[in-house]
Amino acid sequence: MQVIKGQREETLMSGILPKATERIYAPYKINAVVEVLAEQGIPAQSVLAGTSLSPGQLHNPNALTSIKQFLTVCENAIALSEDPATPFEVGSRLHLSAYGMYGYALMSCLSLREYFRLAVKYRRLATPPFPAIWEEGDQVVTWRFPDNFVSPPSAELRRFLFELQLAITVTHVQEVAGFDCPPMGAKIPYDRPKHAALYKKYLGCVCEFGKVETQLFYDSAILDRKPKMAHQLTASLVQETCDRLLGQAKISEGATGEVYRVLMAVPGNFPSMEEVAERMNTTPRTLRRKLALEDTSFQQILDDVRRTLALEYLQSSRMSTDDIGMLLGFSDTANFRRALRRWTGKGLEDLRLSTARE
Repeated sequence: MQVIKGQREETLMSGILPKATERIYAPYKINAVVEVLAEQGIPAQSVLAGTSLSPGQLHNPNALTSIKQFLTVCENAIALSEDPATPFEVGSRLHLSAYGMYGYALMSCLSLREYFRLAVKYRRLATPPFPAIWEEGDQVVTWRFPDNFVSPPSAELRRFLFELQLAITVTHVQEVAGFDCPPMGAKIPYDRPKHAALYKKYLGCVCEFGKVETQLFYDSAILDRKPKMAHQLTASLVQETCDRLLGQAKISEGATGEVYRVLMAVPGNFPSMEEVAERMNTTPRTLRRKLALEDTSFQQILDDVRRTLALEYLQSSRMSTDDIGMLLGFSDTANFRRALRRWTGKGLEDLRLSTARE
């Protein structure tokens, strides 16, 4: 927290950026670039050159990509496309619904202030090539995007990524708000390009070029406005899921990580080991062997997911024991109670009491 004389300011910065080669992201951003260039007559194979990805993988729900692959696709777009509007057009099509749990968490926020806070908190889940900072002042909300990339870009790629980010941010704020709220202005950290008119067209505000840092400004009066899809229970549960995805490195590693992602895709509707193996394009026997090499098992992972969700539901909702047990796939409450004791060493009443005291 920083305090500026005459102005209240709250600063939140996204955490440590992930490794550029870490394959933990669904290919939604890559797919958006491919789709925009396809409309320009550029084949997907050319856009994906050097990524080891095939066009079919972009529509595979289990496919995972890295920031490096995304950056390669952006470099290809720069080389292949003659349309300077490409990054803006890609950003305007990257709707929050494409971002999975991250997108759902932002859409269900209870206020726009919470949206700004969570967009930074969960940014690591959104294929980020650089960090973001949110600052709240008395009259202005500032989005800052520091010039700190996971992999040093060329000047052309740097501009492409900043243009893409600006378009994405404006798109997302508008979607969450559900009412007309363009930014008040923007600062751009490079000289005015020939296509500067595109900035006003896609961002809807006046832009100043040649500044120190990429920034977008919003009227702070919007912060207490309620988003159109705000929902208390959904927001709580989805944010807890995002916390879990963000906080546990194991979900991004090996076969264990793949199983976690499949089980967390629709919490409560848990597929069998055979179904998970099929989604991972392997056999149950091979999956069992891979998990054993990582010192775990399918049942241990399923228990961990169920235990975490059970504690989240107990803490963040007033659902009945029967409802929670049903959501977690238990045939009856007695089995759910026994599982809770096995996982935590406590009975249901003790857990309810402890969460009530917190």
